[in-house]
Amino acid sequence: MANITLYTKDYCAYCANAKRLLTALGIEFDEVDITADPSQELELVSQTRQRTVPQVFVESTFIGGFTELARMNSEGKLDHLKRAA
Repeated sequence: MANITLYTKDYCAYCANAKRLLTALGIEFDEVDITADPSQELELVSQTRQRTVPQVFVESTFIGGFTELARMNSEGKLDHLKRAA
């Protein structure tokens, strides 16, 4: 099971960037596309108080969006999730 879950929408450039970053790092993730699921989106908003995507959860903890994910990477906080080369 992946330690990262991304909630995305299919037209979101930041979502694509988040997926590209994780893929380049060799980090597995689960993607939940909420483009056509308003009930899932409302549930997510009630949980995180955020309306933008992607919404990124690392080990079940909400960390924010793409900007926060990129910052965690630059700080080395995703290193433990990388697959061994």
